[in-house]
Amino acid sequence: MNEIVTDIKALHEETLSNLKSSKAHNTLRAYKSDFRDFGIFCTKHGFKLLPTEPKIVALYLTHLSKTNKVSTLRRRLVSISMVHKLRGHYLDTKHPIIIENLMGIKRTMGNFQKGKKPILINHLKSIINVINEKKIEKIKKVRDKSIILLGFGGGFRRTELISIDYEDLEFVPEGLKISIRKSKTDQFGEEGMIKGLPYFTNEKYCPVQNLKNWLSLSNIKNGPIFRRFSKGLKLRNSRLSDQSVALLIKEYLSLAGFENSNYSGHSLRSGFATVAADSGADERSIMAMTGHKSSQMVRRYIREANIFKNNALNKVKI
Repeated sequence: MNEIVTDIKALHEETLSNLKSSKAHNTLRAYKSDFRDFGIFCTKHGFKLLPTEPKIVALYLTHLSKTNKVSTLRRRLVSISMVHKLRGHYLDTKHPIIIENLMGIKRTMGNFQKGKKPILINHLKSIINVINEKKIEKIKKVRDKSIILLGFGGGFRRTELISIDYEDLEFVPEGLKISIRKSKTDQFGEEGMIKGLPYFTNEKYCPVQNLKNWLSLSNIKNGPIFRRFSKGLKLRNSRLSDQSVALLIKEYLSLAGFENSNYSGHSLRSGFATVAADSGADERSIMAMTGHKSSQMVRRYIREANIFKNNALNKVKI
């Protein structure tokens, strides 16, 4: 009997581990954060948190709509639903009071989303220049330049960027091949992809050359290529966090004289797509680098890049 109980307990722990592993770490973190906010709302108004009712969720979404985008409301709804499922409760997220409420909010607010600003060529060069001029240790300069140039040049999501290991790199005469084992749209690594970054003519802003400099200086031969520093700028073995990428971008934009509040880690990725589109790259080649599964967002980058090139007002002579 004791053996059966032990086996069931082991199966229970393994099942919980599988449930956690089914979602990316950032996704689980978002679920917890969202549900915590919902908990604060329920506590404040004396509502039952778990299990909750569709009516309470609808009230919460209305409350959020005063200060948040529709996309945020949808994400919060998914988070509340997922926590209920993981705790063995059912929540009808398709209940008319939730669906109709969301439709009304969307109609009232509109659904246009203004994303984070892209890092463009002038930003990129200014950032690299300000890093070169800053009075910090060479090892930090080289690491930070490599992070920003590689993030831009490869159109990386910040989670993909900090997940790169030395074993994923292959330097070839044309430049650099990087194997991406997992991504936001391939979380189980079933497909994977390889990004190719050619050498730039100007070595100062070349992602491949700067990465070579970083690997040589840091003497990294295996594991994460982008790592944390301890006190005294001693390089640690632990991987840099994705949030650190966003903080670096904001820091150096500010030092370069740019207002940085509407930039994030995603600005490197959107910047690559926007600049590539402005330079005449087609939709397919941009998607091949960024790994976008849908062309919708890439087309948006192309439209924004061409907003003045194909502007009808250019034909008007005054």
